[in-house]
Amino acid sequence: MDMKMKMRMATYQTETNVASGADVGTSASRNNMKQNALEIEGGGQSIEALRDGTNEDEMEFSHENNDERDENNSINGRGNNGDEDEVQEDSSSTSAEIEIETETETETERSFYEHLMESKGPGSIIFLCMTYALAAGSTIGVIPAVMTDQFARMNHSFDIEFQSCSDYNRFDQPQACIDGNSDAQTAAATASFISNTLTFLTSSLVGSITDQHGRRLALIIASFLTCLGPFALVLIQMYPLSINPNWYYVSSSTTGLVSWISIALSALSDSMPKQWRSTMFGLLLSGFSLGFALSPVLALGFSHYGVSILSFSLLFFGGVVYSILFLPETLSKEAIVAARRVRAEQDEEERISRRERGSDGLYANSYVQILVSGVMRPFKELSILNRNAFFRLLSSLAFFSGMSISADQTLLIYYVENRLGFTDADVAQMFGIIGLLGLVVQGFFLKIFTDFMGERLVIVGAFICGIITNILYAFAPSKALILVAVTISSFGAMSFPTISAVKANNVEECEQGRIQGALYALSSLASAVGPFLLRAAYQKTKDTKYPGSFFLVASAFFFVATLCSWALPKDKTNSVKRNRGQSSEASVELMEDAESRLRQEQSAPLL
Repeated sequence: MDMKMKMRMATYQTETNVASGADVGTSASRNNMKQNALEIEGGGQSIEALRDGTNEDEMEFSHENNDERDENNSINGRGNNGDEDEVQEDSSSTSAEIEIETETETETERSFYEHLMESKGPGSIIFLCMTYALAAGSTIGVIPAVMTDQFARMNHSFDIEFQSCSDYNRFDQPQACIDGNSDAQTAAATASFISNTLTFLTSSLVGSITDQHGRRLALIIASFLTCLGPFALVLIQMYPLSINPNWYYVSSSTTGLVSWISIALSALSDSMPKQWRSTMFGLLLSGFSLGFALSPVLALGFSHYGVSILSFSLLFFGGVVYSILFLPETLSKEAIVAARRVRAEQDEEERISRRERGSDGLYANSYVQILVSGVMRPFKELSILNRNAFFRLLSSLAFFSGMSISADQTLLIYYVENRLGFTDADVAQMFGIIGLLGLVVQGFFLKIFTDFMGERLVIVGAFICGIITNILYAFAPSKALILVAVTISSFGAMSFPTISAVKANNVEECEQGRIQGALYALSSLASAVGPFLLRAAYQKTKDTKYPGSFFLVASAFFFVATLCSWALPKDKTNSVKRNRGQSSEASVELMEDAESRLRQEQSAPLL
């Protein structure tokens, strides 16, 4: 109540200063400041109560205030028309305030890119994201081909010294290649399950740790883990007869220990105010899309082995080395102190709760306490998802959409190469479309859609695009329809930065890492389950007329996510409308307060 009153008083004082003249306004503003101070000190007592005689000193001040006001009116020649002039000045101040507010909104809109250029961190993070996309996109068509050959050799006696499965068209492939491709899909789904399970267990914990110690070191560690998969891919091609291909999937799954993208989103939240976070996250994905758009060109210019070396070099020098030398810390010292204070308070509350339950004796041994605390802490960090109904709804849509998105990313490339005969050139064309459209959608259309419709309808529309995309995947008889589907999927990708912005806007600044990690952990759990469910569905559909109909399961998951997103409350989801609504409410409150004070001054007895 006191904070609200202070805000009203400050706003009314500003209004009085704008309305008053250079000389006359000084006295009136001084009187208003005195009166405001008395109201706050009186614990919220009304002016009428003060005027009724509850406090003689304050009554005396009120009379002095009225006398000074009359003196000011006389000096300025207003006489009996002073009150009418005050009404006119009050109206003028309101109009001036509206003009100032409009100018402020225009200035805010114009200064986003200025703020982006002046902030430390966003530019480096977008560069790193583009580098990772270049590395991943260049090998995304190489990995299925190399792994299919390796599994065909290891499990089905295929001789890879003289030929490759990619040398055959899809109608003439030997059974060893078909079975090797199936083994590679299973290994990819298993690696995705392990990686996402690790992310589920560690992401929220790592996010909370970065809230208390900073983002930079965690980003460097995540960059190093990202290098391990491409390094194993290079070794497998250097020694194809002696290294088990499963080592690639083991090394790539370690990226789940420290999630680079969730920490990057937290770092961007540190640097950007709420109204710009959705746009900023979109720019992050624009960098990723740009990298994907350029990566097919790299893939076409090299052999599979050459592309693998290039991918590892980009990740090591453009990721790890660059992060060590140039990546700044984005989290302020004040935010770190606040996060540590909150953490200490939570630990103290937990100790008090244990004592009240009489279970404190179970943790008397410090080693036992450390062990139990270490095991349980990841799950405690995830409890933020159960904070209220809004967070539970966000968690539900993140889970169902995560199952579909991960399954598409993991299995689509294997499916189109095996069933529709996609070559390296076709894969390059497909990801070139995804990259270029992603760059346009995330960098241009996302902000327009968010400003026009709000985050809630953007998420709903993105999920509907996901439903349509997977229906097209399911029944596509040719490469052309797959390309149409991935075009639509570029608009479906708007859901990720928008959801990330919504969850960032609904927690305190000292909890950015925790909430990003918690919801990303839940999405990772969904990503672990999704590919397995679609693989199980594929076993039922692979010998039917429409082997791709297993993608309909992903469409069903997107449909559930669409229902959840439709149920999101507008006031908590739409940041732009919420900010405008708060500004409108503040303006109405200001005018009501000013009118009330004017009536009180007009009705005050003159002594």
